[in-house]
Amino acid sequence: MFLDSDLLMSALRALTPILLAALGGALCERAGVFNIGLEGMMLMGCFTSVATSWFTGSAWLGVLAAALAAAAYSLILAVGAVTLRGDAVVLGIAMNLLAVGLTGFLLRTVFGVQGTFDDPSLAGLPLLGGFTPLAYLSWAAVAVAALLLSRHVWGLRLRGVGEAPDAAATLGVSPAKYRYGVILLSGVLCGLAGAQLALGNVTLFTENMTAGRGWIAVVAVMLGRAAPLGVLLAALLFGLAEAAGFRLQGLGLPQQATDAAPYVVTLGALFLTTARRRRRPRTTGAVQ
Repeated sequence: MFLDSDLLMSALRALTPILLAALGGALCERAGVFNIGLEGMMLMGCFTSVATSWFTGSAWLGVLAAALAAAAYSLILAVGAVTLRGDAVVLGIAMNLLAVGLTGFLLRTVFGVQGTFDDPSLAGLPLLGGFTPLAYLSWAAVAVAALLLSRHVWGLRLRGVGEAPDAAATLGVSPAKYRYGVILLSGVLCGLAGAQLALGNVTLFTENMTAGRGWIAVVAVMLGRAAPLGVLLAALLFGLAEAAGFRLQGLGLPQQATDAAPYVVTLGALFLTTARRRRRPRTTGAVQ
């Protein structure tokens, strides 16, 4: 049977890193910052979590280091787009490319290997009911984000910064502070996503191991209209596509075809999102 509980479990495990990164992107979108640097932040989280876990013997220190490293890396976008008013899209692409080269260089420098680092002594995240604690954290983060954006004064001000920054500024709300805050928060969430991918889904680091998941998270933000529940459903769709790809590979389909399943879904989602956006008027105030 193709659709069964094992497929659902696999989809939920694939969901976690995409969901964490997409939540960070959604918060940035609500503040008027189009963050496409999620891929690079995730990749920095992957490498930092593995390196810290290997040197310290603690997976949780690896998770903490990943969150801090990705948050620090996100400052490139914060300073460039908010303070210097640069193009957020260009900065995000540059961050993604830099992360690929930097982590590949550090892999050879720190571990003396090329391609993949895998060591039996590398500590991975524990499993609770088949999932890591970061998976449960990602589900809880959806509820918290939804509550903050709809009920809490911080979330209402954040939405105001994204929709009408000049009006928010006249009321004493600093758009720059809110945008810095959500960009740093997105870095933390992407770092956790990278730690989940490198220490939860597997226990190793390989060059460019995010393999486009950050870009899929960007599409999840667009498809879910930057709403936490919508982002969850979009990320779940991509998680199901990835799990189905692995299942089809086990049934004998070529690996190249099954690996493409999440990205075929991504292209379809992009097409639908673009068509939908063309039917509605554009809004102003986003940092792009």
